[in-house]
Amino acid sequence: MNHDSTIKGIEAGEKYDGSGLRIAIVHARWNAAVIKPLLEGCVRKLVNEYGVKTKNIIIESVPGSWELPGHCQTLIRKGYGSYNAVIAIGVLIKGKTMHFEYISEQVSSALMNLSTETSTPVIYGVLNVLNDEQALLRAGVGEGGHNHGEDWAAAAVEMGIKTKVWIAGENPYSTPAEKYL
Repeated sequence: MNHDSTIKGIEAGEKYDGSGLRIAIVHARWNAAVIKPLLEGCVRKLVNEYGVKTKNIIIESVPGSWELPGHCQTLIRKGYGSYNAVIAIGVLIKGKTMHFEYISEQVSSALMNLSTETSTPVIYGVLNVLNDEQALLRAGVGEGGHNHGEDWAAAAVEMGIKTKVWIAGENPYSTPAEKYL
């Protein structure tokens, strides 16, 4: 049984063509057994389903999740070029101290602020879990798991494309209100 089978989840949206996007992925090396499948699932989805060219995907690593916001900020503001989206991948597993709570709150807040301050979509690919089993299941490792790296890739492509057209003054993805009457 899938441990995540609930009503949670995103509705399948429009199929986007990511072939014109540049995506940066910054991943932590802490909890590598979980990070590796998340990163692989993310890259496979970007390339195989959305057509993002491998030459347009830059992958950077940092020691842990705490360092994700700072390096994402550097890539966006002073990086190697303009990115349509940045995916921050990390894994925080609750331990016996308050460290988990402090790091989780600060990293999520900093990544959200970076996204809103720069108008560059920063995809929150940080798992905040209570134990190793939850982390592995959310990385698609084990029976009934689902690789959330794939979801982060989909979000990066959708938001990268939408932000690109919105900044250009276009809005082809809006839904007419009449649809809901």
